[in-house]
Amino acid sequence: MPGLFDPLPLRGLTLKNRVMMSPMIQVSAGEDGRATDWHLVHYGSRAVGGAALLMVEATAVTPEGRITTEDLGLWSDAQVEGLARVASFCRSQGAKIGIQLAHAGRKAWSRERGLGPQGAVAPSALPFEADWPTPHELSPAEIEGLVVAFRRAAERALKAGFDVVEMHAAHGYLLNEFLSPLANRRVDAFGGSLDNRLRLPLAVVASVREVWGQRPLFVRVSATDYAAGGIDLARMVEIARALREAGVDLLDVSSGGVTPEQPASWPGYQIPFAETIRREAGLPTAAVGLITTTTMAEEVVRNGRADLVVLGRELLRNPYWPLPAARSLGGDLPWPHQYERAR
Repeated sequence: MPGLFDPLPLRGLTLKNRVMMSPMIQVSAGEDGRATDWHLVHYGSRAVGGAALLMVEATAVTPEGRITTEDLGLWSDAQVEGLARVASFCRSQGAKIGIQLAHAGRKAWSRERGLGPQGAVAPSALPFEADWPTPHELSPAEIEGLVVAFRRAAERALKAGFDVVEMHAAHGYLLNEFLSPLANRRVDAFGGSLDNRLRLPLAVVASVREVWGQRPLFVRVSATDYAAGGIDLARMVEIARALREAGVDLLDVSSGGVTPEQPASWPGYQIPFAETIRREAGLPTAAVGLITTTTMAEEVVRNGRADLVVLGRELLRNPYWPLPAARSLGGDLPWPHQYERAR
């Protein structure tokens, strides 16, 4: 089996190793949704540090789909230039760069929460929590408009020079809300059966694939809702099979977020989800969730439990984590010539 620092080919793109930086919102864009110098330094440092794939944080496909007013956006052509600057620098350092396209659904900023000009939207008029605003239930025409919004955002991501695009269908945001019967109580073609609840995510994937061509397309999912009546791992395997048939190249496997309840976490607690989906759905996966040590990361890849290891907080603490990690496993990564004296 390959190891953590062996290459990974994905639909014509080859990652130089199996380390990916998790998409983590930085709350550092202006209200116009444009990337700033913070994003250049933040992502650029991890590119210099040796990670093979950097996944840019949740980037909203509509202004009202932001999690906060300072989220990145790709709903406007004016937002391409700043992200192109980030992508260009990261690629110049030998990294590949992806972007996560998202709509926050009922968990978005809203007028009622004092964060925006209009209320949140969702598959059903069900608030995330009792003291949250009740979202507007999307009409079929509005749903079709969101498919177009994801497609146009993907077109802009292509212009900005991204290598990978990831649809955010996890953590209780819009696409996850459509998948989960806890948030989706519709009685039309977008609710009820799993096939119906998959209709919007599959339509988004198909629409994005048309413009994204033969480049890798990921989906981040929540493998379980951690709640009775919600998505569980067995059902997520079914969803993964449908996404594979739709042309998704890799599932980025997280968990929870549709309800406020979240169980205790521990190092590597989500790895078994990625492992099961990989084995039973026949789809490459990325494992994420408090993976901090080289030993744990290497074990995940070496034993075929996932194809990518996704680091979040550890790369916030140490942007250059991959460089000493590779050496500790008996290998080496190229260092930027500016840093060679510290090698």
